[in-house]
Amino acid sequence: MSDRKPLLGIIGGSGVYDIAELEDRRWVKIESPFGAPSDEFLFGTYMGQQLVFLPRHGRGHRIPPSEINFRANIDAMKRTGVTQVLSISAVGSLKENLHPGDFVIVDQFIDRTFARNKSFFGTGMVAHVSMAHPVCGHLGDCLEEASKGLKVKVERGGTYMVMEGPQFSSLAESHLYRSWNCDVIGMTNMPEAKLAREAELCYATVAMVTDYDCWHPDHEDVTVDQIIKVLHANADNARSLVKQLVPILAKPGCACTKGCQTALEFALITAPEARDPRVLNRLDAVAGRVLSAT
Repeated sequence: MSDRKPLLGIIGGSGVYDIAELEDRRWVKIESPFGAPSDEFLFGTYMGQQLVFLPRHGRGHRIPPSEINFRANIDAMKRTGVTQVLSISAVGSLKENLHPGDFVIVDQFIDRTFARNKSFFGTGMVAHVSMAHPVCGHLGDCLEEASKGLKVKVERGGTYMVMEGPQFSSLAESHLYRSWNCDVIGMTNMPEAKLAREAELCYATVAMVTDYDCWHPDHEDVTVDQIIKVLHANADNARSLVKQLVPILAKPGCACTKGCQTALEFALITAPEARDPRVLNRLDAVAGRVLSAT
C-alpha cells in the first residue's frame, strides 16, 4: 500500500459538511469492521484530481465530539484509497494574536480526551507508533504554500489542546491551557491524528478560529450563536484553501518524505504466534502492509 497513488481525503469539521465544487459527485457508504463512520463518503473530482470528503459530525451536525467513531472514520478513509488526510476543524483561540477568522496549520497536540477509543490495536495485537511529530510536515508545507493565496491570516505552527467536551472550558481550565502555551483548543482532533498515524496516513490540521474561548477579558463567554457567525466565513475560506491545495499536491514528485506511510514498520510488538486472528481480520486495511510481511 505504500506505493499507492496519492489521494487526498478531507475531514470537514463544524460548518464544513460538503464540498459543492466537486464534479462527478457521489455519496458512497463505506463499511468498516470498527462500526459505522460519521456519514457516507463524498467522492468527486476537482481540477481533474480525485478527492474524498467526510463530514466529521455527519450532515446536519448529528454527532457530538465524544460520540464520533474516529476508528471507523479513519479505517474507512484508508479503505477508499486515501493516502493524505486534511482535517478542517473549528477551534477556540488561546492566544491574543489569533483572532476569530484566523487559520492555524497545527503541528502539535495535547490530548486531554478520556472517553474515546484511541487505537486500532489492543489485546491480541499490540503496536506502539511514534507521535513525537503528530502531523505530516510535508502536507503542512503544502498547506502553507496553498494558504498564500487566501485573504485570511494563516499561522504556520501551533499546539492544539484537545478537550473532551461537549461543554466549553471553565475559566480556570482556559487559563491552565494558556499557561501550557497552547495556541488553540478544540474537541475533535484526538484520537483522529493518532489513528491516522497508526493507519500510515499523512495527516495535517487546519484549525479555524471561531472565538477566544473564555479567557479573554474583553470578550463574552463562548456561545454557539457567536461561533456559528464565524463558521460560515471560515467554511468559505476552507474551501478556497482546498482549491489552492489540490494543484500543489498534484505536482509531479510531490510525495511525502516524512515516513508517514511506514509508521508501522517497527511498531508491531506481539509475536506472530500470539496474535489473535480475530483482531488481525479487523486490521486488514490499517495494517495490512506490515501484517502481510510478518
